[in-house]
Amino acid sequence: MKDAETPTKPLYIILMTKTYSQINLHIVFAVKYREKLIDPSWEEKLHKYISGIVSLKNQKLLAINGMPDHIHIFISVVPSCLISDLVREIKKSSTQYVNSNGFCHKNFRWQEGYAVFSHHRNSTSKVVNYILNQKTHHGIETYEEEFIKTLKEHGVDYELRYTFDSRDND
Repeated sequence: MKDAETPTKPLYIILMTKTYSQINLHIVFAVKYREKLIDPSWEEKLHKYISGIVSLKNQKLLAINGMPDHIHIFISVVPSCLISDLVREIKKSSTQYVNSNGFCHKNFRWQEGYAVFSHHRNSTSKVVNYILNQKTHHGIETYEEEFIKTLKEHGVDYELRYTFDSRDND
């Protein structure tokens, strides 16, 4: 049969009227110079404040926890979320919150940069458990060890000299 004689098949086009997604992100960032400034007496208030920021930005908080020198945030985001804008807002607003409430004995600042890792929905409970058990986990390994291990597990290229803030770099 020639091309001209080939019967045409109906063309089916499926139009989606809604966007469907499932994007879970694990965000980690540290206090400037990894100073241990987040005190247990106000840590929960900080977590609740950050939870409010995430909610106001129409994202869903799955878990939040940390240590005196860093924080882990696990969120489900919509496709239109610009993660860099969200993290910038979390860091900026939470810094102002800590400083304006006098929680810290010195000027509180987050380090520049952050890490973000995506996770499949099947690992959600594992990641939530990992984040909620930070205090126990860090009895075994330091933030630096944990961070480098996580970068390697996710196949992220990095240069150690640019990975952590140093007073020498200021």
